[in-house]
Amino acid sequence: MQQHQTEIRHDWSEQEVQALFDLPFNDLLFQAQLVHRQNFNPNEVQVSTLLSIKTGACPEDCKYCPQSGHYNTGLEKERLMQVEAVLEKAKKAKETGSTRFCMGAAWKHPADKDMPYVIEMVKGVKALGLETCMTLGMLDEDKAGQLAEAGLDYYNHNLDTSPEFYDKIITTRTYQDRLDTLHHVRESGMKICSGGILGMGETANDRIGLLRQLANLPIQPESVPINMLVKVKGTPLENADDLDNLDFIRTIAVARIMMPKSHVRLSAGRESMSDEMQAMTFMAGANSIFYGECLLTTPNPETHRDLQLFKRLGINPEQRISETDETQEQAIINDLQKQKDESFFYEA
Repeated sequence: MQQHQTEIRHDWSEQEVQALFDLPFNDLLFQAQLVHRQNFNPNEVQVSTLLSIKTGACPEDCKYCPQSGHYNTGLEKERLMQVEAVLEKAKKAKETGSTRFCMGAAWKHPADKDMPYVIEMVKGVKALGLETCMTLGMLDEDKAGQLAEAGLDYYNHNLDTSPEFYDKIITTRTYQDRLDTLHHVRESGMKICSGGILGMGETANDRIGLLRQLANLPIQPESVPINMLVKVKGTPLENADDLDNLDFIRTIAVARIMMPKSHVRLSAGRESMSDEMQAMTFMAGANSIFYGECLLTTPNPETHRDLQLFKRLGINPEQRISETDETQEQAIINDLQKQKDESFFYEA
């Protein structure tokens, strides 16, 4: 089965994806590793930091989410963070080696009154020399345009699961709503970060359906986060059955083969993964992680543990590449600023 070519396809059939999942485990990982090496440095992992800029009281009813206002998880509602406080967090993220700073707000969609603050956050984080990413809920064409104009690099909006399983998890917005947001983001010129969550009680067919939806988009997402459900007390999924670790690794490998040029991100759920399991996901083609001790409101391995694992595996954090004269000029300005402010120095 010679499918380790690097051409990007948008016509994956259910049978083809099933055939990948059915491969012997070693054959699947070998195929994924071949694709990975044809498109990326196999010993580099892109590093992002995620900050919750507005926590709790979300009107959506996503059954996995502790921030939903529909469930009592003990999470305190918080106002939108001040711009300066967000920029301080971004500076610290850069010092610990992150190249991308992601900001998440628990909204159904951003309100008009909040947009000026959100836009200032984007501009401020970009001025630090970091890539910017936001997840603010649904976007219409106008708000996507405003964020793109401000310089936002990535917009995160996960599909979560297959179209067939979706309404078992969320009823307050439709699958088409999510696809529409991705369309507005892409049309505005921003890059897309979109993936899903495994371990919510979905079937193997649902995992196939999720990957087909992502791979068969008109342009594949540049970043594909694959989350393992973090079971939070008070949510409807707090007692969901554990997903087999090998099934999770298989899904990473199939995602790598289907989306050869996308960064596949090992996202939520890493706190419960052993170093050996994480190493296998990197072998399967995962090449992006979230740094830091918290993902929005759930635990994440501490930064020093990640660095120790990277060192043991011979992995280096991926360095951001300046693609234009403008970004190179900005990098020079940032370097000069670093010399003025010792707090910017860090060991990469």
